[in-house]
Amino acid sequence: MSKIKVLVVDDSAIVRDVLSSAIKDQRDMELVGTAPDPFIARDKIVRFNPDVITLDIEMPRMDGLTFLEKLMQYFPLPVIIVSSITTKDPQAAIKALELGAFDVVNKPGGSITVEEVKEDVLRKIRLAHEAKDAFLAKWKEQTAAAAKARERGLTRGGGFSGISPLTPGRKSPGDERDTGLTKDKASLLTQVRTTEKLIAIGASTGGTVALEALFRTLPRHLPPIVVTQHMPVHFTRQFAQRLNELSELTVKEGEEGELVQIGTAYLAPGGYHMEVSRRGASLFIHLHQGERVQFQRPAVDVLFHSVARAAGKNALGILLTGMGKDGAEGLLAMKQSGALTIAQDERTSIVWGMPRAAVELGAAEKVLPLERIPEAILSFSSEKEG
Repeated sequence: MSKIKVLVVDDSAIVRDVLSSAIKDQRDMELVGTAPDPFIARDKIVRFNPDVITLDIEMPRMDGLTFLEKLMQYFPLPVIIVSSITTKDPQAAIKALELGAFDVVNKPGGSITVEEVKEDVLRKIRLAHEAKDAFLAKWKEQTAAAAKARERGLTRGGGFSGISPLTPGRKSPGDERDTGLTKDKASLLTQVRTTEKLIAIGASTGGTVALEALFRTLPRHLPPIVVTQHMPVHFTRQFAQRLNELSELTVKEGEEGELVQIGTAYLAPGGYHMEVSRRGASLFIHLHQGERVQFQRPAVDVLFHSVARAAGKNALGILLTGMGKDGAEGLLAMKQSGALTIAQDERTSIVWGMPRAAVELGAAEKVLPLERIPEAILSFSSEKEG
C-alpha cells in the first residue's frame, strides 16, 4: 500500500519539527517536505505532489488564507489548517473552511497539549486522504456555478498574486452560495411561531458551509435549535459568532444549565459534549467532558440520544455532511422515539459519510438536498402538536 504523502507548511520551526516527527513515525505516512512560507510550499507541491498538506494561517510573505484560496483554484488538495486561536483575524479558521480547507486543528498551547495536537493532526490526515477524491470532486461540483459566472466576467479573476499558477486553466471557487430558497418561500419562514418543539442538527466535514447556507434562510421565530459541529476548542465560539452575524436567529455557544429558548440556536463548544435535559416542561443545556464518541468531543450521537430522551416526538433531527458515522445511531434513536429525522443527500454533501451511515441504518425518514431542508424545518415547526 502506498503511503500518504504529506507536506507541512508552517513558519514555526518548532511546529514543523513536532509535526514532521509525528508523521515520520507513522507506517502509513511519508513526509515529503516542509516549508516555512507559501512560496517555498508552492515549489514543493509541484515537485512532490503531496496527498495532504498541513497549513498555518499566519506566515511571512503571504498569509495562509490567500495561499489556500490560490491553491484551491489552481491545484486543489486536501488541506488541514493548523492554527492558533490568537491569530490577528479571529474568523480566519472559519474563512479557511469556507475557502475549501478539509478541517482545522488547534496549535499546542494553554490546555491543548502537543500530544493531543499530534493525535488530532494524524487522524485528520488519514481522513482527508481517505476522502480525497470525493472531497475534491464535490468541491469542484459545488463551485461550478461560480466558475461559470467568472467566465461571464461576474466574479473576480486573478492568479497567484506574485506566484505563478501551479496548474493553469482551473477556475476560482468564488464566494457564491445558493441556498435554493425563493424570496416567497423565505418570507413564509418568517411567519413561524412555536414554543413546544426542538430541532437538533449534526455536521462535520463541509458542515460549516452547509450550516451557513442553512442559517441564512432561517427566521427568528423558530423552535430552539441545538447544533453539534465537529470543531476544535475555541473555534466553535468564532463559528457561533459568524452564524449569529448572518442569521435572524440568535446563535451562541451552549452554556451549562442554560434554558433553551425560542429563536435561539446553541452550538456545542469544542471539547465538550452537549446534551439536552428536561426539568418539568423546560429543556436545559448540559455540557460535560465525557469520553470521545466516534473519536469526537463534541459528538453528534451524544446530542441526538439526549434529544430522543428529552423531546421524543416533538423533535426534528437533521444530519448534514460529514466524514465517518457519528450521528447515525443517535438519529436512529430519535426516529425510534417518534421524532422526524432527515439526512442530507449525497449530491449536496461535501462528504456523504455521516448521512450515508444514517440512511444505511434506516435512521432517516427523509433524504433531502440542502436547499430543501429549510422548507422541512418550516413544515415541522408549523405542524400542530399531535
